[in-house]
Amino acid sequence: MENGSEVKEFILVGISDVLEFQVPLFLIFTIIYLITLVGNLGMIILISWDPHLHKPMYFFLSNLSLVDFGYSSAITPKVMAGFLPGDKIISYNGCAAQLFFFVFLISVENCLLAVMAYDRHAAVCKPLHYTTLMTSSICTRLAIGCYFYGFLTSAILTGNTFILHFCKSNVVHHFFCDIPPLMALSCSDIHINEVVVVYVASFNCFIAFFIVLISYSVILITILKMHSSESRQKAFSTCASHLIAVSIFYGTVIFMYLQPSSSHSMDTDKVASVFYTTIIPMLNPLVYSLRNKDVKSAFKKIMSGKK
Repeated sequence: MENGSEVKEFILVGISDVLEFQVPLFLIFTIIYLITLVGNLGMIILISWDPHLHKPMYFFLSNLSLVDFGYSSAITPKVMAGFLPGDKIISYNGCAAQLFFFVFLISVENCLLAVMAYDRHAAVCKPLHYTTLMTSSICTRLAIGCYFYGFLTSAILTGNTFILHFCKSNVVHHFFCDIPPLMALSCSDIHINEVVVVYVASFNCFIAFFIVLISYSVILITILKMHSSESRQKAFSTCASHLIAVSIFYGTVIFMYLQPSSSHSMDTDKVASVFYTTIIPMLNPLVYSLRNKDVKSAFKKIMSGKK
């Protein structure tokens, strides 16, 4: 990407410029990041270590943990550095790289959520055909497809953003390089660029959300037909956890990207962004995995040193 911009670096305003909040916020984000690292990397290691977890659901969970670890690491360390004196500057290329990896990984997560919903649909609604529907080859292809889809989306949106000229202010009113605050700084006509963002984000979000919605609608119908109350309760619990995380993820993404920049309040966007850049990656291991009996059993075995 040729840098035709007059701006060579950006200044990230951060979450808060109140001096009294800098140390507490630094400690809070440090704790959140450490929990995110331990939770997601621990989940990957646990799933790889225990043969009982070598199943499609856990294969996708390990990929989800890898993605959560990746995009949290692309954002949170720079946020933490922003609480330190004189460390709010990010280079033009560094800003482009941060945006690329963030959009890439968040798009992969969007796709994985849909694939995981389909996997649960196959397991609950078609248990006799599950092993043929979700073979290791099919799971690998689905995962590779998610990463390719994420790369393509990120290439389009990052190129669409950094093709603009930034010759006004270089102060980004956000805590990382995101599309809306960067477009707000451009001295180019951003109408077409906004349309590209809205269409790409709308297509990606609604296609994935539609798959999730249809899958869980069929799952709900199947659950209601079950005669065992224990089976219904277990299935409802699994669906509820997934749908809570899905609601938070899609709610914040839709709120952030499916509106024109003129409607954006940067302070409100910061609060929404904190959820999907720091909170969701921290919560996902808990929401998807740590409530699972198989994962708990594997964790107990690895802690006791059993093979």
